[in-house]
Amino acid sequence: MSKYIEIDDLKRIYKPSKNVSVKALDGVSFSVDEGSFISIVGSSGSGKSTFLNVLGGLDWDYSGKIVIDGKDIRDYNQNYYRRYVVGTIFQQFYLIPSLTVEENILLPLKFQRNIKQVNVKERLEYLLEKTGLTNRRKHYPKELSGGQAQRVAIARALIDSPKIILADEPTGNLDSHTGEAILDLLKSLNKSEGITMILVTHDGKISKETEKTITLVDGKNV
Repeated sequence: MSKYIEIDDLKRIYKPSKNVSVKALDGVSFSVDEGSFISIVGSSGSGKSTFLNVLGGLDWDYSGKIVIDGKDIRDYNQNYYRRYVVGTIFQQFYLIPSLTVEENILLPLKFQRNIKQVNVKERLEYLLEKTGLTNRRKHYPKELSGGQAQRVAIARALIDSPKIILADEPTGNLDSHTGEAILDLLKSLNKSEGITMILVTHDGKISKETEKTITLVDGKNV
């Protein structure tokens, strides 16, 4: 494996008022091998969410350096970065209630031009089968269990075939049995798709299931 993601002296300082500064990230440095499955753990306020926002391309107001596949992420087109380099799975699912399962999965492709519908159909069918949602494709979010809704969110994050998946507490709103099933699915996708998987969690049991754990304390990795 090669060092696919390199993070060096990453800092993010918030200034809620003129005389107050909050160091959400304070010199985070580590690397991630291509195709690996790692976890980021820490208590509330440790910097996990801020780190996820920065690496996910949602917050560019940071200092330090993040290099992915030999290229500084600031040199990527932001839309391209958030679509083809990283995909994010959120704890809250964020499904559109008025759209079916397959429509929610295809949502990131809605405004793309010049895409081959044959390729889209093949990708959709593959993800529906992989996530066990083939028989739920025409259902709406209100008709799904929590685990099924999370599977839709996972398929949506994967529809553009990103190189990296960021999973924000993906089992946080699920019971233990369903959470284990979602974690098994992420492991399977990590292997079958060759995706570099970064899972953010506060649960030590979940982090033990990943290949490597990065612990954040007060904005620093220890």
